[in-house]
Amino acid sequence: MRTPGLRTPDWLLAQVTSRLKGCWADVLTGRADWRSRFDLGTSQLRGARLKEAWSGLHLDTLDWRDWVAEAGDGVELVPRRVSYERSAQEIPGAAVVEDLDVAARLAGAEWTGRLARGRSRSRTLGARFPDLADVPAMLRATDGYSDVDFELLCRTAAWFAAPHPTGLTARQVPVEGMGSKWLDAHQADVRRLAGMESLDLERGRPRRVHLTYLDPGHLEGGGRRHDVATEGDVDSVAYRPRVVLVSENRDSAQLFPTIEGGIAIEGEGRGAGAIASLPWVTEAPWLFYWGDMDADGLEILHGFRAAGVPVRSLFMDMAAYERWERYGVDHDHGGRALKARAPRDVALLEPAEHELYLALCSPEWTRHRRIEQERIPLEDAAAVIRDAQPARVRSGPAAPCSAPRCWSGPPPS
Repeated sequence: MRTPGLRTPDWLLAQVTSRLKGCWADVLTGRADWRSRFDLGTSQLRGARLKEAWSGLHLDTLDWRDWVAEAGDGVELVPRRVSYERSAQEIPGAAVVEDLDVAARLAGAEWTGRLARGRSRSRTLGARFPDLADVPAMLRATDGYSDVDFELLCRTAAWFAAPHPTGLTARQVPVEGMGSKWLDAHQADVRRLAGMESLDLERGRPRRVHLTYLDPGHLEGGGRRHDVATEGDVDSVAYRPRVVLVSENRDSAQLFPTIEGGIAIEGEGRGAGAIASLPWVTEAPWLFYWGDMDADGLEILHGFRAAGVPVRSLFMDMAAYERWERYGVDHDHGGRALKARAPRDVALLEPAEHELYLALCSPEWTRHRRIEQERIPLEDAAAVIRDAQPARVRSGPAAPCSAPRCWSGPPPS
């Protein structure tokens, strides 16, 4: 377009798509009306400004008329009458997109498919869940569902809405074709469609924490090296640890060098999980977390602190990155390139950790986006942990249990 202030067909298409995104489900179900008029921005063209712009405006008016003609039925150009050199003229004033279906046609095949899918699913919801209060919200929530997943959602919600046995885990719900992982991922939509505050599922089998004893006295005395602690069970560690290391890499945890009074725990990925529920972990005087130097690892570090596990990080700041950068990688284990991403709220990171996190997330970062912890020598990590503790703590033996394979009481001073 040649006329300042006059909006273009590309602008109209962008506005139509934006309006569709905000209201398609509500209009489709009769909860709202389609707002069909789009102002084209010529209201300020009058007097001298109109005269200055006229030559370009005349050509733009012809272009708009051609575009509307090509757009087909349901699209109309609303003229604005102006006076130019004592004669009445018409310039574009607004465009009218008649209804939701015309808007979808302009926006493209993705939108025509969405409306067809939405109408079909709206009929299904009306027939099978007549008491559903907010059909538009359910249409939006399930817009990305395949037809198979949508049918599974309806059958699962119907099972929960009807009288059914209680005390089941997700794995025990007897809906054909549904796996426990599917239910875990779609539980919120199932609950809303069934009209329930909660699905009241049992948690399932307790989570377990795999650990490795590091105390040399314990190991030299014939004590076992590896063990398992179960969430909700009686605390059962061979000794009360002064040092706990949470390591995301299993090899690093299982092969870690000896540490006086130490226990190494295998991390659980994205969540602190069962680790945060173990008192002998949270009460340990020296508690470390060691993961990859990447955005995921630093987010997990924040997550442990958010869960109430007051860990110190090990090799997870910019200084450590500079030291071990030669071990950096640019692809994940599946061969996919590691890319920039929007930073999350990780307010519990220390300043040096946060500096590295923002750098690794930034699109401006041109260096490696990950340094895997297993590339760093274990003896270097052990040396940092030993040096962090006062000498009187480092030299003492591990505190024995107060009862066979269990302990109680406050941490040592």
